[in-house]
Amino acid sequence: MTRQRFNGQSVIVTGAAQGIGRSVALTAAAEGARVVLADRSELVYEVAAEVRALDAQAVVVNADLETYAGARTVAAAALEANGRIDVLVNNVGGTIWAKPYQEYEEEEIEAEIRRSLFPTLWCCRAVLPAMIEQQAGAIVNISSIATRSIHRIPYAAAKGGVNALTASLAFEHAADGIRVNAVATGGTEAPPRKVPRNPKPLSEQEKVWYQGIVDQTIASSLMHRYGTIAEQVGAILFLASQEASYITGTVLPVGGGDQG
Repeated sequence: MTRQRFNGQSVIVTGAAQGIGRSVALTAAAEGARVVLADRSELVYEVAAEVRALDAQAVVVNADLETYAGARTVAAAALEANGRIDVLVNNVGGTIWAKPYQEYEEEEIEAEIRRSLFPTLWCCRAVLPAMIEQQAGAIVNISSIATRSIHRIPYAAAKGGVNALTASLAFEHAADGIRVNAVATGGTEAPPRKVPRNPKPLSEQEKVWYQGIVDQTIASSLMHRYGTIAEQVGAILFLASQEASYITGTVLPVGGGDQG
């Protein structure tokens, strides 16, 4: 990697322990960023070691971003280490259960919203004072084309909230030099999660419901395939960089033509 789009910038990546978040952090670091890696999994320390192997700076914050206290801890760590916050990539979220809406229990619905909406709400709130003070900043929220999909209605509602937050926050803070965009990720090929969102084995019926998501995702994509992590990372870091300096309030679908 020879491009240095983030040279010297303070870049927070949440959900950095695996998957898309890990690759965002490594790519930003390779492009000169001083990364702050936030995750509640201890696996994030392995990612920090990978970042340092690139001769880049990494700060690790173990935090529960479903709480405002956790989000404030991350923002404070970035300011202590780097003196500013240039970029925030909100990557925490993901479907926990896959089933028709009438099959969800009350506590499962609340858990889905806590997982896929609140970390983005809290982290945006936590970094805003610093970005307003410096009159600059870029926020990229990770949404999903699942706002129109099956068998994950609470997750879809949470990501719809992320889209609304993105548009409204961009409107409210454009005058402060803060850009806010989102990438609505489509189905993405990724290694098996080391920390599964739902640790319980799927029943035979749950496997059928999950396969319904896979089939619908491929059918809805004009390319009829899942994307790669690299294809998602490219879009995320484009929106985070000055290459997208005249783009704000936008939700960019990266789903092979599926607009979500």
